[in-house]
Amino acid sequence: MDFSHIKTFAQESIIMQAEAVKNLQNSIDEDFIEVVKLIIEGKGRVVITGIGKSAIIAQKIVATMNSTGTPAVFMHAADAIHGDLGTILKEDIVICISKSGNTPEIKVLVPLIKNFKNKLIALTSKSDSYLAEHADYRLLVPVKKEACPNNLAPTTSTTAQLVMGDALAVTLLKIKGFSKHDFAKYHPGGALGKALYLKVSDITADNLKPQVSPDTLMKDVIVEISNKMLGVTAVTENNKVLGIITDGDLRRMLAKFENIQTLKARDIMTPNPKLIDNNAMAVDAMEILESHNISQLIATENGKYKGVVHLHNLIKEGII
Repeated sequence: MDFSHIKTFAQESIIMQAEAVKNLQNSIDEDFIEVVKLIIEGKGRVVITGIGKSAIIAQKIVATMNSTGTPAVFMHAADAIHGDLGTILKEDIVICISKSGNTPEIKVLVPLIKNFKNKLIALTSKSDSYLAEHADYRLLVPVKKEACPNNLAPTTSTTAQLVMGDALAVTLLKIKGFSKHDFAKYHPGGALGKALYLKVSDITADNLKPQVSPDTLMKDVIVEISNKMLGVTAVTENNKVLGIITDGDLRRMLAKFENIQTLKARDIMTPNPKLIDNNAMAVDAMEILESHNISQLIATENGKYKGVVHLHNLIKEGII
C-alpha cells in the first residue's frame, strides 16, 4: 500500500469539485430566475425529493430553506411511489434532484407529479434526461467527472447539487429581505440564537441589583458588593447613575487609605462609568466589555439605573 500520494489525491479531489462549483455560475439562467419568482409568489411549500445521495442533499437544502424563511419539506423519491405522494399539497412546488434524471424511480414519479398539476423543477446534470425534458423548469448542474477515480461514487455531482440548492435558498432570503432578526426566530436555541435575540434586559432581570448612594459608608458599600455577588455596585442618586465601585476599587482603597471608617462611596467611585441601554443586544454588551477590558457594565433605561451585566453572564449564555 503506497501512502506517498495522499496529499496529491486529496488536492486533486478538491480542485476538481471546486472547478465544478465555479462553473455553476454559467447555469444561473432564465429558468433559475423564474424558479425564484415561482417560489416567492407561490402559496405553498417547496417539496424537495431525490434518491440515494441526492436524497441526502435534498434533506440539507430543505433544512437550509426552512431556516431562512422558505417553508420546505423532504420527500424520498422511492417512498413517494409507495404512499408518500400525499406529502405534496395542491399549491406546493416540487424540486426533483437527480444527476442522471433517468432512474426508474424518477421515471415513475415524474408523471405522477405532473398529474397533480404541481410545478416541477428538475435539478439535474443531464439536460436531455427524462427528468429535464418533463420538468417545467431546469436547474442544470453539469459535471464532467466525479472526483471518484472510477467516476462512480457521487462526489462532484452532489457537491454541485448542494451549492445550487444553497444559491437558490440564499437568493430567496435576499429577495425576501430576510434579516438577522427573522433568522433568530428560527434559531432560538444555542449560542447563535442567543447572539441574535438575547437582550441586556434578559440578563439584568435575573441579576441582583447592587446600588448605594454617594454618602453610603464604605463598610456598607463592601456589604452591598458582597451580598449582590457581582463584584460591583452602582452609585446612584434618585436612581440616576453617578458612578461605579468595583472589587478592584476596594483593593486600591485598602492600599491607599489606612483608615476607611469615614470614607464614603463618593470618595472612591469612578464617575461617569461605561453604560449600556437595557434594551440593547447582549452581544453589544460583550463588545463594550472586550473593547474596554472591563468585567461589568451598568445598564440604564431612559436615564434610570436598571442593573448590572457581568462578563460571566455573557459567557454563560454563550455570547463569546
